Amino acid sequence: MSDFNLEQLNFLVVDDNKHMRALVKGILNAMGCRSVAEAIDGADALKEMKHFSPDLIICDWNMSPLDGMDFVRMVRTSEDSANPFVPIIMLTGHTETSRVMEARDAGVNEFLAKPISAEELLRKIKSIIRNPRAFIKEKGYFGPDRRRRAIQGFPQDRRKNCEAEGEINSVLPNSRELSHEEVSALLDGIGR
Repeated sequence: MSDFNLEQLNFLVVDDNKHMRALVKGILNAMGCRSVAEAIDGADALKEMKHFSPDLIICDWNMSPLDGMDFVRMVRTSEDSANPFVPIIMLTGHTETSRVMEARDAGVNEFLAKPISAEELLRKIKSIIRNPRAFIKEKGYFGPDRRRRAIQGFPQDRRKNCEAEGEINSVLPNSRELSHEEVSALLDGIGR
């Protein structure tokens, strides 16, 4: 962890579970983060962003009344968004292929499966810092370029309905939870 200095960054942790917020905040503090704000749901996070400018958001999926997916969409597309370009890590215990793809298509930068570890959280933060992706605006989407890396044989402008997507979906069915490695491979291997 010594090769990264996170003390100058502002983090916003959004989760309706106070114990999970405390865990994530504790991990961030142990990494050297000094500025960590908290919000209990997406609506609270939008209010918090009016007076606190996060450099990175870690957001749970399942919350009420405004869940993580709706929050991400509002941050990315709302006309009064405080920062539509802020990097977002989606945190959830549900890692089915369809959920990973939905989060990617909503505009998250990274996807972190529960239970979380300090190593995995740091890996996601480093990925966002070391490999920033350009933002794309196209019909129905605004967010980081969903192509995390070039795949040999695929055009770099569109990847819809590609054979590899069908191959990956057949290997990683929607009905089971994915490992951290499978989530990363899915995000790295498919893009539009």
